[in-house]
Amino acid sequence: MTSGRWTGWWREASPEARRALWAAALGWMLDAFDVMLYALVLTALMQDLGLTKATAGLLGSVTLVASAVGGVGFGLFADRYGRTRALMTSIIVYSVFTAACGLAQSALQLAIFRIALGLGMGGEWASGAALVAETWPDEHRAKALGLMQSAWAVGYALAALVTSLLLPSFGWRVVFFVGVLPALVTIWIRRAVPEPRVWREARQQAPASGLRAVWADGRAARTVALTVMNACCMFAWWGFNLWIPAYLSLPAAQGGLAFGTRQMAWLVILMQVGMWFGYVTFGVVADAFGRKRAYVAYLLTAAGLMFVYARVRHPLALLLLGPLVAFFGTGYFTGFGVVTAELYPTAIRATAQGLTYNVGRLASAAAPFTVGSLAGQHGFVTAFTVTAAAFLLAACWWLVIPETRRRSVTPSTA
Repeated sequence: MTSGRWTGWWREASPEARRALWAAALGWMLDAFDVMLYALVLTALMQDLGLTKATAGLLGSVTLVASAVGGVGFGLFADRYGRTRALMTSIIVYSVFTAACGLAQSALQLAIFRIALGLGMGGEWASGAALVAETWPDEHRAKALGLMQSAWAVGYALAALVTSLLLPSFGWRVVFFVGVLPALVTIWIRRAVPEPRVWREARQQAPASGLRAVWADGRAARTVALTVMNACCMFAWWGFNLWIPAYLSLPAAQGGLAFGTRQMAWLVILMQVGMWFGYVTFGVVADAFGRKRAYVAYLLTAAGLMFVYARVRHPLALLLLGPLVAFFGTGYFTGFGVVTAELYPTAIRATAQGLTYNVGRLASAAAPFTVGSLAGQHGFVTAFTVTAAAFLLAACWWLVIPETRRRSVTPSTA
């Protein structure tokens, strides 16, 4: 494939589409930065506040529950009041309450701040994915959403870098305080990113239909399948990624690998390199060969690699395997925004994306607690093997999810 073919699709989009992609990608990158700070400071936070693995996992789970509620709510908000407005509001919410986590003096206070953070976190994806899907040409939609999703890896890596620089010298509270900075990006979004033309036209023809329409007109089966499939994906992803920094840095007596903060951070950063390429490559593969084939291939490979990674302890092996696990174990998320955008009409698109993505996230909220509990009782090998099984189960649901490649996202899409 020539370099022109790799990059020419970017130039085919309008300036409005490119700005929309920048806005959604920045929002998603900063979402990852804020949310993953918790995982990266978890070992220090557990020691300072006296948290057990189960309690720490429960705090991760309540964040995901809140994000599910926020995702559904912001999806409705985005369909009724606009994608850009919903995007800006969600960024402000998760930024402010990330900083507030640095003020927590107890597990209860931290839980309250993480719940509020989760509400904003859940809303960013639904509004951003709809914004990109409705501004990019059909033949390049997966690649555009791949770039948007890839920003999560950048945010996660940036969080790991900031943690490695600040945590050893200033403690976990200062790390959280840095999380307020993403709120500044909303100033640019408000000035530079208009609401999509597709959404404006759809709103003139008919008002937003609400949650019932997601289940109407024969959509119930696809809605259930997408939601459960995504729940399995999210269970595997959060079960592994929320605990991997702690797994790498906890003492051997607690089942960890006892790496130092900086060594742990760089292993995580290198995994994000693999994650970024996974996101971007999935978009290209999905546009070329179809959403279903790409999804199943990534999920099955992720299951096998996760099974192996859970049993490896040598630093060099972890260094080599980590980016591959992240590549296949995350890249498929690019496809979710594409498939839901192509399966639902404009009037309920953000609502459907918020529902199927975040109810799946609600179900997956058990992952941090489950993995933490299993790690405490049976070790991380058993805990991470459960996440590999979740990848396999997610792949099975593609037996009933239809292929959507080349479907339009015009207001008449059924």
